[in-house]
Amino acid sequence: MTPPIRIVLVDDEHLIRSALATLLGLEDDIEVVGEAADTARGAALVGELAPDVAVVDLQLPDADGLELCARIAETSPGTRCLVLTSHARPGYLKRALAQGVLGFLPKTTNATDLARAVRTVAEGRRAIDPELAAETISSGDSPLTPREADVLEFAADGAEVSQIARRTHLAEGTVRNYLSSAQSKLQAANRHEAVSIARRHGWI
Repeated sequence: MTPPIRIVLVDDEHLIRSALATLLGLEDDIEVVGEAADTARGAALVGELAPDVAVVDLQLPDADGLELCARIAETSPGTRCLVLTSHARPGYLKRALAQGVLGFLPKTTNATDLARAVRTVAEGRRAIDPELAAETISSGDSPLTPREADVLEFAADGAEVSQIARRTHLAEGTVRNYLSSAQSKLQAANRHEAVSIARRHGWI
C-alpha cells in the first residue's frame, strides 16, 4: 500500500488552519503531520518532520510566506511547497515560480481542487490557479515589491495607516514608506491614484 502524502500546514489564522487540516484529513491518501502559525515554527516543523508537501500562507506574522518556502528549499529539499493565499496576485506568483514553488492557489479554492493540487505538487508537478496564471501573463511586470503591493491593497478601502500597520504586522513608519515608494514608482499624485493604476494593470 502506498504511504499517504505527509503535509505540514503553516497559517496564522487558527480557524482556517483547523478547517484545512480537517478537510485534507478526510482524504485517504493525505495525512496532516504538523501545523504552525508562523515561519519560525513552520521551518522547525518541516526540518523535524520532512513532509512531502508544505501548505504555506503568504501573510505570516514574522515573515513573508515565500521566505519560508525559500528556507524549506534549503533545509528540506524533498519537501515541495504549495502556497494558499487570499493575496493571489501576479507579482507574488511570479516571485513564487522564480524560486521554485510548485503550487499557488487562492483560499477560495474548494477542498477537492486543493486535495488534487496537493497530490500534483507531491509528484513534483505544478498546480497553479488557471485564472491567476492567465492574469499574470497579461499583467506585465509590476514595479511594486510584494510588500508595497500589500500595503497599497489595504489602502484601497480607505484604511488608515494605523489599521494597515496592524493588518500587515508592520510599523506605521514602514507602512508610510511603502505607500510613498509605491506612489513614486507608479508616478501617482496620491495613494488613491496609485491604487487605481495598480488595479488597472492587475498588480493588486
